[in-house]
Amino acid sequence: MSKIGKISISIPEKVKVVLAGNIINIEGPLGKKSIGIDLEMFNLDIKEGKEISIKPKKVDQNSKRLWGMNRSLINNAVIGSSTGYEKILELVGVGYRAALKGNQLNLQLGYSHDINYDIPDGIKIEVEKQTTLKISGSDKQQVGSVASKIKTYRKIEPYKGKGIREKGQYVLKKEGKKK
Repeated sequence: MSKIGKISISIPEKVKVVLAGNIINIEGPLGKKSIGIDLEMFNLDIKEGKEISIKPKKVDQNSKRLWGMNRSLINNAVIGSSTGYEKILELVGVGYRAALKGNQLNLQLGYSHDINYDIPDGIKIEVEKQTTLKISGSDKQQVGSVASKIKTYRKIEPYKGKGIREKGQYVLKKEGKKK
């Protein structure tokens, strides 16, 4: 039995969930999301627009594996369309700063050139200070991949801890040379 799959998903008031064929459409104030579900393998119950539960028709090795994942995908879409997701990145280092120029994020990260990152549709980036970025959107996977892509422009250096990191991320610092 899947521990995660057994938990039912509560639907907030502002979110509409409609099952059309094998596609579940979730619509809320922050956006729409469609998820394809194999109805030959799973039973999907939507109780009065307040709760969703997903159960496998027959429990075998393959359905056990997919049960919790499908439940998590639906739950992430419900949360994303109602409240959304956000990640906060910090730029640590002398002269590291960020600025928004139209639909591009301009990063100065100690290289000889500036890095311009095109912001994808569905993602909103705010520059709170010059060294703090707030990435928000309705799709959890897309928010995470944008944050990961921005973090790859300047990885965290292990001696001084300079680079781009998520807020609250622990950085293991190495000890320098000894005389």
